[in-house]
Amino acid sequence: MVRRFGLLHATALNMTNMIGIGPFITIPLLMSAMGGPQAMLGWVVALITVLCDSTVWSELGAAMPGSGGSFGYLRQGYGAQKLGRLMGFLFVWQFVLSGPLEIASGYIGFSHYLGYIWKGITPGQTMLVITIVGLVNLALLYRRIKSIAAITVALWIGTIVTVVAVIATGAMHFDAKIAFDFPPGAFNFSLGFLLGLGTASRVGAYDYLGYYDVCYIGDEVENPGRVIPRSILISTIAVALIYVAINFSIIGVVPWREFVPVKSHPESDFVVSIFMERIYGSGVATILTAMILWTAFGSVFALLLGYSRVPYAAARDGYFFKVFARLHPSQGFPYVSLVVLGVLSIVAGFVSLGMVIDALLTTRILVQFIGQIGAVTLLRRRAPDMPRPYRMWLYPLPSLVALLGWIFIFATTPKLVIAFGIGALLLGVLCFGVWSWKSRTWPFAEVS
Repeated sequence: MVRRFGLLHATALNMTNMIGIGPFITIPLLMSAMGGPQAMLGWVVALITVLCDSTVWSELGAAMPGSGGSFGYLRQGYGAQKLGRLMGFLFVWQFVLSGPLEIASGYIGFSHYLGYIWKGITPGQTMLVITIVGLVNLALLYRRIKSIAAITVALWIGTIVTVVAVIATGAMHFDAKIAFDFPPGAFNFSLGFLLGLGTASRVGAYDYLGYYDVCYIGDEVENPGRVIPRSILISTIAVALIYVAINFSIIGVVPWREFVPVKSHPESDFVVSIFMERIYGSGVATILTAMILWTAFGSVFALLLGYSRVPYAAARDGYFFKVFARLHPSQGFPYVSLVVLGVLSIVAGFVSLGMVIDALLTTRILVQFIGQIGAVTLLRRRAPDMPRPYRMWLYPLPSLVALLGWIFIFATTPKLVIAFGIGALLLGVLCFGVWSWKSRTWPFAEVS
């Protein structure tokens, strides 16, 4: 692969995937988590967790700059021929579940903001919209895509223009009394406060997803030992500042009580449109809404395109079900992987945004995030002389903080969602056992 991604390109790639539709759909969920602007504490917990976790990604990415990211790190960290096979399989297994959930959040966001233009849209019509948008996305990708550069640039420009418009408007009309209107007892510590903090932290963690995307194309990054860690750190801090600006721009103009709780305020589905309408009128708000719809569709297009390649690559290398390695007979794209993830994304779009975010993070935390913390620790012990262009500062403190953060986010998730995450993981282990037995690979390699 040609190493053509410098620091600027790598940072832009991370930021493009981190922002997407996220800032426009999660503000009401964040404020509803704790019933007021004190929910920003959860966002801070997520930021600390992600910043510490970024050092894990940086060390692994700089030391093993190949394509695949977590898939390669988990295999090498736990032993490529034994336990690493299970961890690699489980990563792809959870990715087939969590990838569609992330794409579904874009479909849900699209349908929410369409509700500003399509007045009185019903739940049935919303499901129809999600289905149509999902099928159009799948149809557009059901062909060989030679370059995503133009699409990425168009998505990035649309996102940045929209973000800048919101931040600039908020800065000019910001009212601190509205923004910092804390409810009585906002900071009283209790079990409810802790659970609310966990919910806000999950929303915050969702907003940051993508800070590690450069690791998936490590073999295309020039000077990866330097570029990968710096791009991860720069993009995380830059997006954190952008999110702070967007959040306070909104709640400094639109009182949070007008869209909290989400279930009692349908207008929370398109709060940024309401924000623009109050200042500039419905005409400008409609234009901004159209830009958000464009950003939402562009993000799900890019996500489905990129994510459909992960199960394909693993299957091609013999680490996942062979059916996912099938290519279209005439155009040569991984059509099985594309269709499976595309259909699952549509189905996942039929549940609430909050449930999608909870399930998405729950499935990723156990194998990918916590699993990688274990991988970096094992590699430090088993391969102390391994070349590490970047070494985690104050090791192992950042990885321990990240571990505690992920455990807190996971433990404060609703029990039903935790059961889903653990159940999906156990089903993955069972499928790995059956698959390994049939293919006579570890742990059944010696069975005749």
